[in-house]
Amino acid sequence: MSYFDRVTSFDKVVITEQGIDVATFCKACEGLNGVLDILGTAFSVVKSDIQGNVTKVQTKAAENPAVFTTLESFVKAELAEKKRPASEGLLWLKRALELIAIALRRSFNNPSEELSVSFGEAYKVALGPFHSFLIRPVFSMAMGACPYRADFYKTLGDADPNFKASLESWLKGLEKVVATLVAFYAANGIDKDVYAKK
Repeated sequence: MSYFDRVTSFDKVVITEQGIDVATFCKACEGLNGVLDILGTAFSVVKSDIQGNVTKVQTKAAENPAVFTTLESFVKAELAEKKRPASEGLLWLKRALELIAIALRRSFNNPSEELSVSFGEAYKVALGPFHSFLIRPVFSMAMGACPYRADFYKTLGDADPNFKASLESWLKGLEKVVATLVAFYAANGIDKDVYAKK
């Protein structure tokens, strides 16, 4: 059994016309912890950032669980209130998820590419443009400190005959969640330059 068979896959995240279900989304995000642990201590800053932003989402949803059932519901509420702590946290979480989705898709599609290349290229697109010149070197160093590809996939359980199918399902689910969030933030004009850079 591979790692992706032991955690809640992103393909289990419920997405309806109302938006992305908070509970299943946060549960799937918990499954990222093991992946980030395998990527090594250099990714501790990424893991910490993701966990902090998941906590912001959960805290906001807990304020009114009957109303804030989707990610989009509390973002819209914060826009109306002109207060954005959870919305900003979700925006940075979206960017981190986009980093992982792009990097692992590159890695999956290019079996000879080392993870440091996959994550380095993904960082340029997903997070780099939104980081200040002080933060960028920290994250760039983390991207370059990825483990060897073979070691990473071995730890995830690539010896399992269903590994590729499980990873593909997890990855497609993650990509769908990211695409939904990207479209929502773009449609509401709350991405890119709205928030200050870190």
